[in-house]
Amino acid sequence: QVQLVESGGGLSQPGASLRLSCAASGGTFDSRSMGWFRQVSGKEREFVASISWGGGSTWYADSVKGRFTISRDNAKATVDLQMDGLRPEDTAVYYCAQAEPMNYGARRVSEFDAWGQGTQVTVSS
Repeated sequence: QVQLVESGGGLSQPGASLRLSCAASGGTFDSRSMGWFRQVSGKEREFVASISWGGGSTWYADSVKGRFTISRDNAKATVDLQMDGLRPEDTAVYYCAQAEPMNYGARRVSEFDAWGQGTQVTVSS
């Protein structure tokens, strides 16, 4: 089973940028789609972005399209989320996740079978 560890969260001002990184160890990385989700206390976990195993295709939630960019480095077994133009409503715990085998365009929580522990992102002036 792959282990996923997120880093890069913290406090940011509106309009600023943060970059989250997720490092994978063990298991299989370069043949699985990867994704980022976020969750606010008391609400359901929601999809943010995902990327195909080769990195050639990406998908984004409408709320972050044009502001966030997902990327991956299969040689380093990492997946990053560049977050620009941050807004207060982006405040959440962000989770890295690995999709189930052979799922190319995974975007639902149920399509991911490994999760990191999460990293807090707070956007406030």
